[in-house]
Amino acid sequence: MEDSRCIMIRGPIIVGSGPSGLATAACLKSRDVSSLILERSNCIASLWQLKTYDRLRLHLPKHFCELPLMHFPSSYPTYPTKQQFVQYLESYAEHFGLKPVFNQTVEDAKFDRRCGLWRVRTTGGKKEETTEYVSRWLVVATGENAEEVMPEIDGLADFGGPLLHTSSYKSGEMFREKKVLVVGCGNSGMEVCLDLCNFNSLPSLVVRDSVHVLPQEMLGLSTFGISTSLLKWFPVQVVDRFLLHMSRMVLGDTDRLGLVRPKLGPLERKIKCGKTPVLDVGTLAKIRSGHIKVYPELKRVMQHSAEFVNGRVDNFDAIILATGYKSNVPMWLKGLNMFCENDGFPQKPFPNGWKGESGLYAVGFTKLGLLGAAIDAKKIAEDIAVQQKLLPFARPQHC
Repeated sequence: MEDSRCIMIRGPIIVGSGPSGLATAACLKSRDVSSLILERSNCIASLWQLKTYDRLRLHLPKHFCELPLMHFPSSYPTYPTKQQFVQYLESYAEHFGLKPVFNQTVEDAKFDRRCGLWRVRTTGGKKEETTEYVSRWLVVATGENAEEVMPEIDGLADFGGPLLHTSSYKSGEMFREKKVLVVGCGNSGMEVCLDLCNFNSLPSLVVRDSVHVLPQEMLGLSTFGISTSLLKWFPVQVVDRFLLHMSRMVLGDTDRLGLVRPKLGPLERKIKCGKTPVLDVGTLAKIRSGHIKVYPELKRVMQHSAEFVNGRVDNFDAIILATGYKSNVPMWLKGLNMFCENDGFPQKPFPNGWKGESGLYAVGFTKLGLLGAAIDAKKIAEDIAVQQKLLPFARPQHC
């Protein structure tokens, strides 16, 4: 028989102990509001700790990636390593006394209109114990990257060689002298190709769609920093024209490398379509030198080979899927319509997607990375703190 228990929580329940969940809990604590963080994994920031490659660094300067109320150590470089960022998060959690309940998978979360409370049902690591947590407030902090996206490619199961998502890729060590096909040309796909080159692999990159590649820095300053400054004074289309002009000067014509730019500018496309431009950290130079080959969209995969839409067929020893992640909110959040069923993002775009009805909140879904999460975490904490002062805690008659 399955064990079950019910626990009342005075403050909000936060689902997810990544940067977004930690930031929200810290902001709440600074306002004397306690919270409970539920985490399905066995550590904080599980995506960063368990599902990222070794050479990963923050792509933006550290001052754009700080969580509220605590700076990065001054000794950290401009672009901290994965290990340094994880250490920062662990120090952050320790500083604010944040202690998530680990190995708790949220099976479903429902708003009980009879008593005006959220009921969050979890199962333990071995699925032997079911726990129901009850609170006035629920903060969804599972983020944009909760589950891997596995593409449907004809014949993929027949490949016969190593086939993995970038969430399982650590380094190119096991692919030395191997021909590796990397499917996906976002920041991860580009950087995995570069890493493979550094281990003397023979990587090829599948570029299915048009893509904006920008230099990580321009004129000695971060491209992101320049963009945010210019947007304070100029329309997005003007800033886009400047970015593309500078990119052509620094990187050359990317179309000639098989990386065709979209018609919309990089910032306008990000705003309208949610497509993030790639920040180049050295991959283009390897494409230009021929160390990385570029292929069009995959048509089908065969045993140790692949056919592309242009009819070309080539042999490969391994395939790495750099096809990204997706939100998993529709899988467990029941009722209400704050989140879209198709993509698991809030219906309202930033800056209005942080608050729903009946004590429901979202953090980490802004498509603006850590900067957006920090902004929403502060808003959520302020809103809940005001409510908690106005509404004295009363235990419902039936848990």
